[in-house]
Amino acid sequence: MVRKFRTFLPVFPLKSIQSSIAVAFSCLILVTIAVTTLISYRLSAGAVRYNSENYIEEIIKQVNTNIQSYVDNMENISLLAMTSKDVKYYITSDSFITEEERRPYEKRISDLFQSILYTRGDIASIMVFGYNGRYVSDRRITTLNPNAPPERQSWYIGAQQAGGKSVISAPHVQNIIRNEYRWVVSLSRELKNTDGITADGIFLVDLNLSVVSDLCRQIDLGKKGYVFIVDPEGNIVYHPQQQLIYSNLRSERIQDVLHAKSGTSFAVSDEDGRRFYSVQDTNIGWKIVGVAYAGDLIGYKSTLRNSLLISLLGIAVALLISVALSHRLSRPIRNLQRSMRLVEKGNFEVKAPVQQMDEIGQLSRTFNMMVGQIKNLMDEVISTQENKRKSELALLQSQINPHFLYNTLDSIVWMAEQKQHEEVVLMTSALARLFRASITKDQELVPIRVELEHIRNYMLIQKMRYASQLTYRIEFEDAILPYRTLKILLQPFVENAIYHGIRNKPEGGTIVIRGKEQGDAIVFEVEDDGVGMTDEAIEKIWSPVPMDAGFAKGIGIGNVNERIRLFFGPSYGISIRSELEEGTCITIKIPKVSG
Repeated sequence: MVRKFRTFLPVFPLKSIQSSIAVAFSCLILVTIAVTTLISYRLSAGAVRYNSENYIEEIIKQVNTNIQSYVDNMENISLLAMTSKDVKYYITSDSFITEEERRPYEKRISDLFQSILYTRGDIASIMVFGYNGRYVSDRRITTLNPNAPPERQSWYIGAQQAGGKSVISAPHVQNIIRNEYRWVVSLSRELKNTDGITADGIFLVDLNLSVVSDLCRQIDLGKKGYVFIVDPEGNIVYHPQQQLIYSNLRSERIQDVLHAKSGTSFAVSDEDGRRFYSVQDTNIGWKIVGVAYAGDLIGYKSTLRNSLLISLLGIAVALLISVALSHRLSRPIRNLQRSMRLVEKGNFEVKAPVQQMDEIGQLSRTFNMMVGQIKNLMDEVISTQENKRKSELALLQSQINPHFLYNTLDSIVWMAEQKQHEEVVLMTSALARLFRASITKDQELVPIRVELEHIRNYMLIQKMRYASQLTYRIEFEDAILPYRTLKILLQPFVENAIYHGIRNKPEGGTIVIRGKEQGDAIVFEVEDDGVGMTDEAIEKIWSPVPMDAGFAKGIGIGNVNERIRLFFGPSYGISIRSELEEGTCITIKIPKVSG
């Protein structure tokens, strides 16, 4: 095979990389076979799964029909009690005086119930409780459990609330009869008088869960598939591994089942594999769920996989044949690859050799241009990050203003001397919280609610210092509080409003701090009615404060604006609106950043 290819190459000289690759990959025509086989596999598997899901749905519908028929039979039994004259007379009449007069009725009713139990082994017990205080069951002698009065049981209360309709309970232990504890499902209904309005008592049929279990176990959904039933509250009525679920050793997608509509299916993938849930509602509120595993649905999956493996083997043979042809073609590419690895290790001074201007030569030339551009971009990024770090350093310097600290401590000393203890505690606590927010280093972005709390503490201190000369309002929309903003963003603007706007105004002034949504952005406003500024003063503000300008000048509005643009992009930043002797409004716009 190799000799044939050696004589083949000189006969057909390859003029370019494009033609070489075309000739090499013409030998890989077998790839089409693999693609066709894969598509056929997926289509066949999808068709089998679709038919299997329809089959499961029909089976679940049949289970639903059987259970509904079973419940209808139980309701027919309750109709026997409702139409029995002895039952009606026993639970409505108050004319019995002695036990001898009552016994015949109890015997006839008990015999009726026993005859039903003889023909229906799935019924655990039948009982009637009259509102006149009498009760009778399928037993000749019935002793109720004094610790479990019937009127406190959920099936009793549910029947009263249903107003004559049948109520199916969740599986529970029936303990109303002394020394008897049975795992049952109860069907109960309120017995009405002949007028159809007055209620006489409650009829109860306890059903053994074995019947429901037998119906569900008969369903074949593959080796691992099964059927389970839940009630409207999510309680499991039947599950083949019910004990494991109660022991929290196994779980089911109960919430997904409760939210699923009748006749729909959904798929779940976890450590147990991929499986499909088919949900069917019943007239009694239960949901019947069939669970089938994907591996069971595709019965001939191994055969399809073998066909795919054969196709892959053919592709492998074709690839081996093409190796000899592609070896000579790949040498320039390997040279370029070595240059790329040097760049990957951080050497941006490398230059890939350009030996000829075919496709590989052009690619090498483009690679060299790209490496040079990356080197320039990296230098630019380093410069940008350096400027950002300088801005952040200036921010940290502005956060702890020594004059503000001195004045605040002086106010605390003065209030202490005036015995204003509560004010001392209030200002000291606010100052502590303010400095705690200033020295935190864990994140540059903080929730807006944290920034709001910082501003409140700051304004509280300033209000206590300036008293009636300073009035302020903070108006933040609740909807923006979960979003995030730059840390200590608003304090410099509020500080400027106080020292340059309000403090120089003899009669004092008001500062309003707002936060609101504006489309996809968050807008903050710091507005004061102070002395205002001229256009020249505003123009001067935009000039960034030099780093060597001193500690007290802070970072300046220009620096803050640069910091916002560096972090969020050129679409965001600060705008100023001011009129002399009227006041100033500074607007800060940032994007919505979720926490």
